[in-house]
Amino acid sequence: MTFVLAQWLVTVFAVIALVHVYWALGGQWAAVAAVPQVPVQGLVATVRPAFKPSGWITLLVAAALLVIAALVCMRVGWGFAPVHHWSLQWGISAIALLLFARAIGDSNLVGFFKEVKGSRFSRLDTWVYSPLCVVLGAGLLAVAWV
Repeated sequence: MTFVLAQWLVTVFAVIALVHVYWALGGQWAAVAAVPQVPVQGLVATVRPAFKPSGWITLLVAAALLVIAALVCMRVGWGFAPVHHWSLQWGISAIALLLFARAIGDSNLVGFFKEVKGSRFSRLDTWVYSPLCVVLGAGLLAVAWV
């Protein structure tokens, strides 16, 4: 069971990392729905991206996602001998807590309790991104502590 969960986690983190690499290299597919949007003052129902992520930052995010996938592989012994050291267990747990925090949000632009609503990003964040963070966080905790 843990091995199947680990395979699923590694696959999801790797796919999300590859999408980030695609964006970092200039890809535009789904990019508008990946960055929080804020309303433009004075214009009805118009939004703009809250920020423009640089290619290097996006590559850094992709690398971090691949590191998470590698940590899961190390924990369950997928391609490596299983590592049961406490530091790996707590490191994966800390990442899970970060994912839970992302799901809760910053109370403004992201997470279940965001104030800015009505944009494409906001809808996807409520129904896809935040729930995915909860599921990934729970999966990481299961892999870390089983």
